[in-house]
Amino acid sequence: MRAHLFVRARTAGTGLILGAALAVAIPTAAYANTVAVTVKTPGATSGPSTANSEISTHADCSSGLISGGGINQATGTGNGNHVMGTSPSSNGTSEYTGSTGVVGTDVTHWLGIGGSGGQASSSFSTTPFAVCFTSTLINHTQVVMNKVNAPTTATTVGRVTATCPANTILLGGGARATPASAGDVKPIASFPTFNNSAHDFGLKAAADGETNPDSWTAVGWANGTNSTTETYAYAICSGSGINISGVTVKVHYSEASGPTTGSTGQKVTVNCPSGDGKLISGGAAISGGSVTTTDFAGPGSGGDHLNGSFPSDSSGNPVSDGTTAAAYWTAFTHTGGMSSPSTYSDAWALCANDGV
Repeated sequence: MRAHLFVRARTAGTGLILGAALAVAIPTAAYANTVAVTVKTPGATSGPSTANSEISTHADCSSGLISGGGINQATGTGNGNHVMGTSPSSNGTSEYTGSTGVVGTDVTHWLGIGGSGGQASSSFSTTPFAVCFTSTLINHTQVVMNKVNAPTTATTVGRVTATCPANTILLGGGARATPASAGDVKPIASFPTFNNSAHDFGLKAAADGETNPDSWTAVGWANGTNSTTETYAYAICSGSGINISGVTVKVHYSEASGPTTGSTGQKVTVNCPSGDGKLISGGAAISGGSVTTTDFAGPGSGGDHLNGSFPSDSSGNPVSDGTTAAAYWTAFTHTGGMSSPSTYSDAWALCANDGV
């Protein structure tokens, strides 16, 4: 009886050991972030060659969809070249400037629009960048546009926010200001934010480390008075009907003092750490500072402007066409011909993990 019991005990014990071994050997489901991006750029387009005018150029996604885009400008030795628009387009030429709301779906084109002030130079140029996004989960996108008739007086901000539809997620955004014929009108900020009271419904920008912003704000600025000025904000959002409960879009942000001396520029660069997902878009501003804790205020001079907001390397150099590993975003700011006290430069990077 004892031997029989002993054999049964050993058999049972062996079965438990084998069961444990089998449990260890069974593979678990692999986890991967399926977000991927390719940056496309055609290079620089010269101009504007005349004062108080603009040029439009575009970058296009041959595969994937726009999650955001950028612009970089050559300024030469003058102050006249400035960003007039960095925004989505249905075909690389047309702009979304009509009725507000959802204005496009599955967009694959990005505009870079450069403007001149009272002076122009043969050295002026504009380079657009399209951030072409793919994801197993987020296979459709939509563009939301909002606009405001502002600023209409000098050195006042024209702030406007576009918010993604419910149950979608913000991927990126853009900004535009008109008319170029005014010469001094331009967007000076384009950044992620939230449509909630903590962010004053888009007037305060998303801060470093915040997740899943739902809105995009654009800020117009002018050095004179013009009753026809319009500022446009564009939010690039996931398509309707996609379960985005597992998606995380994390914001990284940096602010630096300056530029404060007339006719000078400054760059600020921020990155997506490897654990926070892939760089899918970014934003930039020249501001009065503290934009994540106070309502956005303009910089120290009416001539201050943006000359760039683009995917870059760690040194702030724009990435080349076809880059698939961009992890940094750079803001390029510039003063006009006057000193600009209490002026700051701001950069945002949006980093995505689709949770697949």
